[in-house]
Order: sequence, then C-alpha cells, then structure tokens
Amino acid sequence: MRNFSIPTITCVVLAALTFACSQQNKKEQAKKEEDKATYSNPIDVEFGDPYILDNGDGTYYMYGTGGGAKDGFATYSSTDLVDWKFEGQVYTGNTDSSWNEKWFWAPEVYKRGNQYYLFFSAQWKENPTNEEENFMIGVAVSDKPTGPFKDLYDRPIFNPGYPIIDANVFVDDDGTNYLYYSRACWKHPVESEVADWAKEKGWYDEIEESWVYGVELKPDFSGVVGEPVLLLRPPTSMQDQQAEWESRSVTSQEINRRWTEGSFTFKKNGTYYIMYSANYYAGKNYAVGYATGDSPLGPFNKASNNPVLQKNVEQGGDVTGTGHNMVLFSPDSTQMYCVYHGRTTESGQDRVVFIDPMRIEKDGTLIVDGPSTDEQTLPFSPK
Repeated sequence: MRNFSIPTITCVVLAALTFACSQQNKKEQAKKEEDKATYSNPIDVEFGDPYILDNGDGTYYMYGTGGGAKDGFATYSSTDLVDWKFEGQVYTGNTDSSWNEKWFWAPEVYKRGNQYYLFFSAQWKENPTNEEENFMIGVAVSDKPTGPFKDLYDRPIFNPGYPIIDANVFVDDDGTNYLYYSRACWKHPVESEVADWAKEKGWYDEIEESWVYGVELKPDFSGVVGEPVLLLRPPTSMQDQQAEWESRSVTSQEINRRWTEGSFTFKKNGTYYIMYSANYYAGKNYAVGYATGDSPLGPFNKASNNPVLQKNVEQGGDVTGTGHNMVLFSPDSTQMYCVYHGRTTESGQDRVVFIDPMRIEKDGTLIVDGPSTDEQTLPFSPK
C-alpha cells in the first residue's frame, strides 16, 4: 500500500474542490448566457405609442408618449432591445417660442444623414375658437438621437382644417416622403349603421370617428404636396367583416367614438402595408389591423385576418389594450418585430411596451405572434 503524505492529500482535495468550483462556475455562466438569450414581455418601459429607432451602430433608441417626460418627450437606449437605459428628456415644448402648449403624443424619430427628425402631435396654441381638441403635427431636429430637439419651424407642418395626430413618415423607393396621420374624432360625427344601432338602443346620440389620411411630404418637411387622401375609416355597414372588431368601443358601451389611428406604413415584396389601431385607446378593446395596396396612397384593402393583435384575456392571458404599433426590421430585413403598447394586470392603467415577432407569409398575409408574456429568444437572434 502506497503512503500519501499530508501535503499530498491536501493538494488532491484542493484540486477536487477547484474542479468542482470550476464546473459550478461554468454551469452558472451557462445559465447566465441562457437567461441573456431570452426575454419576456412586457419590456420594462412605461411608454404609450412606442417607436424604436435603429441608429445603425448597434444601439436602439425608444421614444414614446409619457415615460417621465414633462411637456415633451424622453428616450431610452438599448443594445439588445430588452435592457433599456433612460437617457432623459429630448424635447420640451410649451415654451414662449414653441407653437404647442400641451398633450404631447406619439413621437417618431427618423435619421437622415447626420441629423435626426422628431415628428409628433400636440395641442396648437393658435386656437381662436377655443377648441378642446386642436391637435397638429410638428417636426423638430437634432444632431443626436438623445437631443435636444428644437422645432424645425415655429408652426405645425400644415393645417388641413381639422385636428390631426399620430404622424408616421414613409420613404418610398424613389425617395419620395409620405406623411400619414389620423384625423381626430373631435366634432366628426359620422353616419353609419353602427351609429343608427347605438342611437336606437338609446346609448348615444352620435358616433364620432377618426380616419387615416396620407399625403406627400416636402423633402424639407416644411409642408405637404397636394391634397391629403383618405385611406382608412371604420366600416359604415354592420355586415362588413371588419365592423365587429372595429366597433367594440361602441358595442361594449365604452364610449361614443370609433377610432382609426396610430398607422404605420412599410413596403414588403412590392406590396404596401399599412397597420392601424381601432377602438378606445384607453380601453381594453384597443387592437391592431392592417390593409394592403399597390401604391403608398392606396387604395388600401383591409385584411380578412384582422385583427392581427388584440387582448388575450379570453384565452387565459392578462394583456389588454394592445395598439399603436410600429415595425422594426433586422439590419438584413429578414426578421420583423411588432413594437406596441398594452396593459397587464400588474401594470394597471399604465401602458407598457411589448416586442413580439411578426412575419409576412408567402401569400402576403401578415401575422403577429402576440401578445405574448412567455419567455422567448432575444429579438433578432439567429433562427
């Protein structure tokens, strides 16, 4: 029998312990890597109307309504679309020199060369008839995504003669800019079978509606070219297959309004897609649909599989109020994500951000894999 000295035994024990610790560390590291490779909704940002800018350098910036901003907008930055760092307020309105005074909504930021342009809606100070809703769309500029953004002009981009919100800008293949917006419901009662039905029930005397328009935008963003074109509106007939889901705010007696708002336009495989939100933005029935067309100003045909994003409480989930989305493309355009806000049991009335995969099928059908709260792979991970 071979005799081992005490030092030899100690070395053997230490080696075994070192090996065991090494294995444990490897397991913990592997677990950390596994955790980092997944995420679950909602994202820890309390934004309404979220919009994400891909800065092209591996950093993303998220803008939205609220999120800690006062009389303006704030931004968060991220390199993985899951962990977000608050970067502070980037635009402040309601000053002596600004054209706006309150209700700062739905910012979208676009990078053009070395400058950044912030499109947003707010209440216009010029209000001679003292309208309660006097929203207009403006644009501000900065040389950094974190601002400060300054108004490009001392006025809104244009005044169509009615209040407007939810600006979205699309640049076509030929370089032409298009501005999409929603006419606000304010003082816009519309005759329809749904309105007649609600009146017969004694619920409402009238139903106001918001409609989505599109118009060519001047290259310097100083105004528009030509007249706006009506692109989307709620159905007038109750037999229309879109009428049920687009009328839930009325049929559930939430409010006497039907919305078509929060549009986002993009082009895929030669087809123009315009996504939009319907129903009460502060209610549980807020949902997303889409329409397709052969040109940036339509005509657009609503899809038969609408809505493509809606509350999931009937399926056992706890997400409601899903809407006002944008689409984020991977750098090689092979992957798409739907970025939107919603509410959960935990968030209550606070709107929080969701990021879910979406895709276009071979037949052109648009699918959103959400709303989800289950663990999934990080956005833009290799498939």
